[in-house]
Amino acid sequence: MVPSAGVLAETDAGHLGQALPIAGLAGDQQSALFGQGCVLPGESKNTYGTGAFLLVHAGDERPLPPEGVLATAACGSHGEPAYALEGSIFIAGAAVQWLRDGLGLIGTAAETEALARSVPDTGGVHFVPAFVGLGTPHWEPEARGTITGITRGTTRAHLARAALEAMAFATAELLVTMTGGAQLAVPALRVDGGAAANDWLMQFQADVLGVPVERPDMIETTALGAAGLAGLALGVWRSTDEFLACRRITRFEPRLEPAERARRLAAWERAVGAALAWARSASRAGEG
Repeated sequence: MVPSAGVLAETDAGHLGQALPIAGLAGDQQSALFGQGCVLPGESKNTYGTGAFLLVHAGDERPLPPEGVLATAACGSHGEPAYALEGSIFIAGAAVQWLRDGLGLIGTAAETEALARSVPDTGGVHFVPAFVGLGTPHWEPEARGTITGITRGTTRAHLARAALEAMAFATAELLVTMTGGAQLAVPALRVDGGAAANDWLMQFQADVLGVPVERPDMIETTALGAAGLAGLALGVWRSTDEFLACRRITRFEPRLEPAERARRLAAWERAVGAALAWARSASRAGEG
């Protein structure tokens, strides 16, 4: 492993007119982790895109990840080698895209926020959008999308809210799995990606996590992190604190009582269990 901030090479002068230093080295999720200022153990970020990708900084010693969780490279405050725990939710924003493009229930993804606010809850509906299987921590490739609790009273608002809730529940399940075994305390979850712009979702995420959610004004933190690493190497910024000083944060505080949080998470786990049972019973039938 080499530092993520430092002059590693130069571009070919013939193509750009002059040689330019290549001074930052990071994968997209690791770059977003740094762009969110997550450089100490327990500091965490989640990127909500087509899927969702959660990284928890684990410090400068290689961690022993809990079962079903991956360990990955990261960096510290000066770009020095470090480690993180990583988890993947295969389908996040893609579930909302399916409501729009597959079912025609909404015209734009932004409509889901107003629909979610229009009903007090999902009416007992849970949506496990395992369109391409389940990722961390289950790693079940045969799982498929499952909607439980549908009644004659179910409306598109309930389905839209259930799709948003699924992102938050899956993230909460993932964070508990990742931090429990590694004994890492998470002070707040920092968020980015397209779905992070949804205020209702971010508040619900804080509620089911039981820790604050912090969203920067600049949610394209993958690009920001890459720029920050290169800028530190070349002296544009003298420290990570200086690099992050211009960030403005919107903070969502948890409001659910612990007992209600536990009840809702248990219902989500039941729905995931249904998706897993369907996949595994189909596999057994095929073997027979």
